[in-house]
Amino acid sequence: MHLEGNVNISAPRSVVWDYLTDPNKVSQCAPGVESVEIIEPGKKFRGIVGIGFGTVKARFAGDVEFVELQQPDRAKLKAHGSAPGSAADVISEMSLSDLPEGGTQLHWTADISIVGQLAGLAARLMGTVSQKLTAAFFDCVRKKIEASNATANAGTPTPA
Repeated sequence: MHLEGNVNISAPRSVVWDYLTDPNKVSQCAPGVESVEIIEPGKKFRGIVGIGFGTVKARFAGDVEFVELQQPDRAKLKAHGSAPGSAADVISEMSLSDLPEGGTQLHWTADISIVGQLAGLAARLMGTVSQKLTAAFFDCVRKKIEASNATANAGTPTPA
């Protein structure tokens, strides 16, 4: 399954980059994340995620690794997780660019492969549920980054 989209965020690219490459911050918005453990700072982390497609539910334990980091422009990560009778692989990329009116545009892609019982039982629902979860994730990310950026700038005097 392939997903992609664009999100405009009212914050400088460096702020967006710092947020999106911090697993502890990103996990606050990722639906179903139960835990995150940093294995190698800035490179590898491990997590447990519970996900449901209708009445079919699974709890994945997996590893995530940044395979490319070109600060503050581009990042690529790969993930592999397993649950009883199922496995998932994800390759995701993001690119950041400055918007003409200020702020940052995030372009993202995710290629997701799920095999096993979960894929067989929930195939009809996967696309719709994945799109809903992704939209909720990026809306949360945008709001948290913009709120953090507004708070950081609240004490900054405006140039005359």
